[in-house]
Amino acid sequence: MSGQSADDGAPGAVDANALEFQGSIRALDGRLATALVGVGVAFMLFHIAVLNLWPIDSILFRAIHLAWGSTLGFAYFAVGRGRDRTRVPWFDWLLIAAAIACAVYIGIFLAELQFRAGALYTTGDFITGLVGTLLVLEFARRTAGIALVVICLVFLLYAFVGPWLPGVLYHKGFDLGFLVTYIFSDQGIFGGTLEVSSTFIVMFTAFAAFLGRSKAGDYFNDLALAAVGWARGGPAKGAVVSGILFGSISGSSVANVVASGSITIPLMRRSGYDRATAGAVEATSSTGGQLTPPVMGAGAFIMAEVTGIPYGDIAAAAIIPCLLFYIACYAHCDLHAVRNGLRGLPRSELPALRPLLAQLYLLAPVAVLIWAFLDGKSGFRAAGLGMLACILVSWLTQSHRMGPKAIAGALDSAARDCIPLVAICAAAGIIVGVIALTGIGGRFSSLVLAIAGENKLLAMIFAMVVSIVLGMGMPTTAAYAIAAAVMAPGLVRMGVPPLVAHMFIFYYAVLSAITPPVAVASFAAAGLARADPWRTSWIAVRLGLATLIVPFMFFYSPLLLGQGPWLEVAWVFGSAALGVVILAAATEGWLNGVLIWPLRIILFAAALCLILPEGVTDAVGLGLAFAIWLWQRYRHGADPGARIAAPVTS
Repeated sequence: MSGQSADDGAPGAVDANALEFQGSIRALDGRLATALVGVGVAFMLFHIAVLNLWPIDSILFRAIHLAWGSTLGFAYFAVGRGRDRTRVPWFDWLLIAAAIACAVYIGIFLAELQFRAGALYTTGDFITGLVGTLLVLEFARRTAGIALVVICLVFLLYAFVGPWLPGVLYHKGFDLGFLVTYIFSDQGIFGGTLEVSSTFIVMFTAFAAFLGRSKAGDYFNDLALAAVGWARGGPAKGAVVSGILFGSISGSSVANVVASGSITIPLMRRSGYDRATAGAVEATSSTGGQLTPPVMGAGAFIMAEVTGIPYGDIAAAAIIPCLLFYIACYAHCDLHAVRNGLRGLPRSELPALRPLLAQLYLLAPVAVLIWAFLDGKSGFRAAGLGMLACILVSWLTQSHRMGPKAIAGALDSAARDCIPLVAICAAAGIIVGVIALTGIGGRFSSLVLAIAGENKLLAMIFAMVVSIVLGMGMPTTAAYAIAAAVMAPGLVRMGVPPLVAHMFIFYYAVLSAITPPVAVASFAAAGLARADPWRTSWIAVRLGLATLIVPFMFFYSPLLLGQGPWLEVAWVFGSAALGVVILAAATEGWLNGVLIWPLRIILFAAALCLILPEGVTDAVGLGLAFAIWLWQRYRHGADPGARIAAPVTS
C-alpha cells in the first residue's frame, strides 16, 4: 500500500443535509436566527406535550405539524442553490403565511371537513386544498430534492389521464376539485405517513439529538475504536462497530457517514486503506444503521403504521438481518485487511478501553428505550423516557451536563432534522392518496401476479429492483413508502407474510444508499475521503454483496426474522452467518491464502447453499467450503495472513 499524503488526515467538508436531502440551507444570523431557534424549540415542545400530556384531534394535530414544519422549512431552505442564503425573501414569508392559513382553515372548519370528506367540497375547501398541495410540493422540492416531486406530479397527472390509458392503468378519472380536496385530507397528505412524521419521527429525532448532546455518539465511536482498532484493519472494523452503535440511533445513512466517517476514514487511511475503499467501508457500515434496532430508519415507523404490527415487534424481527449485515461487513474488512497486509493502529493512539468501560452508564438511554419497548409502551412514550434518561446521564459527566441551554439546543437541532422528514412524509401522502383513489395499487399488484405467476422469487426480484431504483433518487423513507404502497399488496396476495414483504422492501430501500448511479451514502463518504464517488460506490457494492442477499434469506425462511421456535431460529441464523462469511471470502478472493477464480466460484456456490435454510443445502455448502479450506491450508500453510499483517500491539 502506498503511503498517506499530507492531507489525508483532513477529510473534505460534507453537508449531510445537502447530500441526503439536496436542500440549500440558509446561513441566517442575528435576531431572525434567534427567533427561528425559538420557533424550533416550541415546535418540539408542542409535540412532546401533545403526545405525552394533552392530546388534541389527530387531524388538527397533523395540520399544525405540517404548517409548523413548513414554516421552518421555508425559512431555513432557500428556493435554490444560487440564491441569497443570508435572509428570508418576501415570497418565502408569503409561503409561510399561506401554510399557516391552511392550518387555520382546517382548525376553524374541522367538523365540517370531517363530515363532507370524500363526498362534497366547498370553494374554500378547494382553494385551501390546492394551495396546501402546491405548498407541500414546493416544501418537498426544497428539502428532499426534485425526484420525489416529479413522482408526485406523475401520480397526480395519472389521476386525470386515467380514462385515456389502456389495461390495468385505466380508471374513470376525477375532476380537479374532488382530487385536490381528497388529497388534502386524511386520505392523502394528512394520512398515515404524516401521522408517523408527527408522532414517532419527531420523538425519535429528538431522542437522537438528546443522545448526541449527552456525547453518547462520541462515546460509541471511542468504544468501537478501543475495542477493535488495534487489530488488523482495525479502523475499518471500528467503523463497522460504530455503525451498529451510533447508526441505530441516527437512523440516517448520510448522517452516520458524516458523524463517524470524519473520525474513521482518516484512521483507515493511516492504516493503509486507499481512499475509495476507506469511503466504501464507512458508507456500507453506516447504511446498516437504518436497519439496526432499537431505532431504525423513519420508514420502519411507517411500516408499523401500514401493517398494524407493533414497532417493537418490527424492531425485534430486524435483529437477525441486522446481525447478518454487520457480520458480513466485519468479515469483508478482516479479509481485505489480511489480503492487503493492512495493520491496526498502536494502542497508544487509541482511546483507552478501561476508562470507557467505566462509562457504560452512557448506554443507559438506549437501555431505557429497549426496556420501554419490551414493557409495551408506545414508541413516542419510549422515546420520551429515553430523552429523560439522556438528561440524567449527562449529569454524571463533568463536561457535558445538559442544562436549560443544552436542552434548548437539542430541541432546536431536532427540529431542524425533522424538517426534511416532514416534507417527505407529506409528499408521500400525495402518492398514497392517488393510489387509494385510483386503485392503481391493487391493479399493479394484479399485474405483478400475472407476470410472476406462482413464482414468488420472480416477484421478490421485481420488488427489489423497484425499491432500489426508487431509492436512488429519493430518501429511504419516501422510497419505502412508495414501493410498499405499490408492491407489498401484490406480494401479500401471493402468500408472502406482511412482515416479510415489508421488511424485504424496506431493506432494499435502505441499501439503495450505496448502489450506483445515485448512492448518497457512498457519495458522502467519497467526499470525506476525497475519493472518486463512482469507484467508492462500486467498492461499497462489492463490500455489501453479502448483505444484498440477506433479504432473500428471510424471504425463504421467516425464521431469520425470529418467527418460529428458538432452536430452529438459532440453527438457521448460524448457517446464514457462516454463509455470509464464506460469501465475503469468495468476494474478497481470500481463504487462508489467495483464491484462484475457479475456487472463488465454487466457494460462492457453497455460500449460497449455506444461506438457503435447508438441511441438505447446508451440508453441501459446509462440505464444499471445508474442502476448499483444506486445499488452501495445504497450498499456503496454516496461517499465511499472520505473515502479512499481524496486529499492532505497541
